[in-house]
Amino acid sequence: MNLFGYEGKIVRVTDADGKVFTGIPVSFPHEYGFHEFNRDEESIKIGDYQLFESDIAEITELPAFSVIRATEIWQQAGAYFVRIQAMAKKHHITLRQEFDEHDTPDTKYIVVTDNDFPIATARMYPLDEQSMMIGRVVVLPEYRRQGIGTMVVSECEDWAEELGYSKTVVEARENKVEFYEQMLYEVCSEAADGDTFRCIRMEKDL
Repeated sequence: MNLFGYEGKIVRVTDADGKVFTGIPVSFPHEYGFHEFNRDEESIKIGDYQLFESDIAEITELPAFSVIRATEIWQQAGAYFVRIQAMAKKHHITLRQEFDEHDTPDTKYIVVTDNDFPIATARMYPLDEQSMMIGRVVVLPEYRRQGIGTMVVSECEDWAEELGYSKTVVEARENKVEFYEQMLYEVCSEAADGDTFRCIRMEKDL
């Protein structure tokens, strides 16, 4: 298994326990695994997850998938489409509630596409000079449980760090707290009612 052959590509990895990870891997040689983890194996890192060669049951390249930092109107339209289909329509949220004061020309959006069709999104906007809010993390239902949400959040974190921010913040729905905890976010407030869902504020140092 040549893990270095997947550098710079979007892959889907299934581990020995059946857990699925989707993202762009960074590869590490045997020497790194032995020095850092006492495991003499090649490994890859997807988001915050380090996966060694013997942990991987299957790895598949997803050539039709693209991750876009949406800076143009036509790209941002993909973000709006996913949110309307997977959130507003499903949960009977009005467009006025879904598209609030944080959806502006300066808001940053991540869009994941499959053969140019938008399937997942998130938005980002600064809270202060150090903190970037990540919100409206949405994956179309038929693409869920494949690690795409993790890939979206990881891309937001990378972008925020490149822009000079040292912390990312999310307001997680109560049923999504475990998802963010797996990505090393920490709860920093009690649950509170928002406009559409009851949410818990969580933070992560980059």
